[in-house]
Amino acid sequence: MAEAILSPEAERWISTFLDAQAAELDAARNTLLAYGRDLKDFARWIERRGKTLESAGREDVEGYIVFCDAQGLSQSTRARRLSAIRQIYRFAFEEGWRSDHPALQIKGPGRAKSLPKTLSLEEVDALLAASRTIGRGEFERLRNTCLMELLYATGMRVSELVALPVSAARGDPRMLLVLGKGGKERMVPLSGGARKALAAYLAARDEAEEAAQAERKIPPSRQLFPSPSKDGHMTRHRFYGLIKEIALTANVDPAKVTPHTLRHAFATHLLQGGADLRAIQMLLGHADISTTEIYTHVLDERLRELVLQHHPLSKDG
Repeated sequence: MAEAILSPEAERWISTFLDAQAAELDAARNTLLAYGRDLKDFARWIERRGKTLESAGREDVEGYIVFCDAQGLSQSTRARRLSAIRQIYRFAFEEGWRSDHPALQIKGPGRAKSLPKTLSLEEVDALLAASRTIGRGEFERLRNTCLMELLYATGMRVSELVALPVSAARGDPRMLLVLGKGGKERMVPLSGGARKALAAYLAARDEAEEAAQAERKIPPSRQLFPSPSKDGHMTRHRFYGLIKEIALTANVDPAKVTPHTLRHAFATHLLQGGADLRAIQMLLGHADISTTEIYTHVLDERLRELVLQHHPLSKDG
């Protein structure tokens, strides 16, 4: 069935709102696309009932959320749609298009909190040790060691790691400048092991590049981890395969080892060591502290297991 055509007024509201999100909040393209889909679905639903974005009331928004539930949409999808509706009505109120905010007091379905998978210290140690043995030669082994040491030492996203410019690694840095989501920069400190691995790899990289230039007259790469890929650096897909190979060698279940679980391990181990949640937020590059707070649930669960396992009153008999 073809989708109903939106009224020009609804199209104007939604496009103006999305333009403002892109300009003022630097919202990512995928976020804007999701907002657009959700808001158009809501606008079509109320227009079929003879209402508009301008005339809809609280009961219409609540009716739409009930409709979404009846359609079998997940809790997270319903929460996301209500969030989009709240935001466009807040925007409409601020712009003077409406004198009220019909979705302000509506209690959403919430989002189911899924605890991020992480790794133990012993598993991380095994992965770092295995990375030193993986590769077709000394250069690849040094590169793989550097990749793993940097990932665990900084908690970088894999996209941030593979795209590091070689200039960031010059001069034996104690901090790395990372370009994160939305073009936002942040500084992340390097551990002693990561600095040592980076220096060793960088020396081998420069030597290999000089030899290649002399032989094939190729220009020097600006990438720390150069590759013949479209972007000129190692791809996320290649690193994903590499980390699975390292997991097999380390006798760690490959199903639980991804670049993202190492990022989770970085945050969880810092929190277990007493690090401040705000500091972890800055290191991870989270825009909102609520994103970082998921790690407190990981820690709470581990503390609960510790009590149940070791507290004398928790034992049977």
